[in-house]
Amino acid sequence: MFIRSHEGLNVKIVRSPLFSHEGGDTDQMTEMSERSVTDSAGSVKDNGNAYQTSVALRDEAVESFELRLEDVLSRENLLAAYKRVVSNKGACGVDGMTVEELFAYLRTEWPTLRDRLLSGRYRPQSVRKVEIPKPNGGLRMLGIPSVVDRFIQQALLQKLQPLYDVGFSRWSFGFRPGRSAHQAVLRARDHIRSGYRWVVDVDLEKFFDRVNHDILMSLLARRITDKRILRLIRRYLQAGIMSDGVVSPRTSGTPQGSPLSPLLSNILLDELDRELERRGHRFVRYADDVNIYVRSRRAGERVLRSLTGFLEGRLRLGVNARKSAVGRPWHRKFLGYSFTPHRESKLRIAPESVQRLKAKLREYFRRGRGRSLRRVLHELTPVLRGWYHYFRLSEIKSTFEQLDQWIRRRLRLILWRQWKRPRTRACRLMQFGLSRERAYQSAYNGRGPWWNSGASHMNAAITTRWLRKQGLYIFMEQRVRT
Repeated sequence: MFIRSHEGLNVKIVRSPLFSHEGGDTDQMTEMSERSVTDSAGSVKDNGNAYQTSVALRDEAVESFELRLEDVLSRENLLAAYKRVVSNKGACGVDGMTVEELFAYLRTEWPTLRDRLLSGRYRPQSVRKVEIPKPNGGLRMLGIPSVVDRFIQQALLQKLQPLYDVGFSRWSFGFRPGRSAHQAVLRARDHIRSGYRWVVDVDLEKFFDRVNHDILMSLLARRITDKRILRLIRRYLQAGIMSDGVVSPRTSGTPQGSPLSPLLSNILLDELDRELERRGHRFVRYADDVNIYVRSRRAGERVLRSLTGFLEGRLRLGVNARKSAVGRPWHRKFLGYSFTPHRESKLRIAPESVQRLKAKLREYFRRGRGRSLRRVLHELTPVLRGWYHYFRLSEIKSTFEQLDQWIRRRLRLILWRQWKRPRTRACRLMQFGLSRERAYQSAYNGRGPWWNSGASHMNAAITTRWLRKQGLYIFMEQRVRT
């Protein structure tokens, strides 16, 4: 037993001497247990006992955080929390206060607010209910806390995150510092390449709406000794939801939209990670997206049945039987990506992700009929750049080529429609370098706009080089550069 200082806090930790964590994404303890071998392509090959050894060492570490509420409310921590809340901006809560008004409020009300927090008399405000459409249909509920509550939750997060994060599974990638969705899909690809060519795709039904408060609080109470912090977190969990002026009580769930929700979800789902590690499974988890990789369909069906029992019985979480399935990785999608069936499986963009991008871009193209092409391209560029940055790991270039062609055709369609009259179209085609005879034949061909946007005369007139000069963001050119 020893006392270690962690970011100015006194942390009482009882642990095995082998339990150590240094750096961002590298868990030294787990790497020692795996004795991993890295091949020339950079893929990690795990030995058979890696997962069991990892969880055994994690279970040996019994941590108790001597974190006090006074540490959370320290001046340095609160200043960092204020800066983060202001930089994140975000919508106002039920009280209508904006992030720009937070400083003035705290300047006058903070002594009273601090006293109420320390004495346990503080009651969070209700969260504002907001529903946004899901990519696959339906609505996702968000709970927007007030700016003051976001400020207090951010202060809690900044102290709790580093204490919990060192004990999380290295196969968990969501909502963690130094970890990303890209690392998750690369790990999934490594599992497939290692021979685990069946995936158990587990879909947790309305996870953030169904988190059991009692189970979550019992997990928090294992390590947090200050009951004032536990009481404050429970009050945040139970804060009501306001919709159309009516406040409804909440007995379960951690609505997305608050700073604490991602950490609380990881604390609960770390129990699932530990269970999977004890069973020796190869898996990847990003938030509530869980994929387990096995060698056969029969093994996958057995794993799905047993995990459904564990999740529903132990954690009181529902499994969506309609969306959860056992299948080949190249028939499923994970974080927007899919895989090829090659022996050395490659990352590719899932067809659903391509269709979602096209649906989004169609809205921009529809609005572009009455605008200049430069303005349309100016609005498109951030969307295309962000999409490419996320999917740049794809090893199949044909998807990018086809999207580039589709986008160029859509832009030519806008121009063809803007030219309207056949005579105007002929004049514009000649301005772009077509002969008079070809321009007039093309302008008066009687075909529809979509056919003409893909015809040779529009490709010859509105070239890729010209569109690039107007500001078009081209996927394949970015791929060559990177």
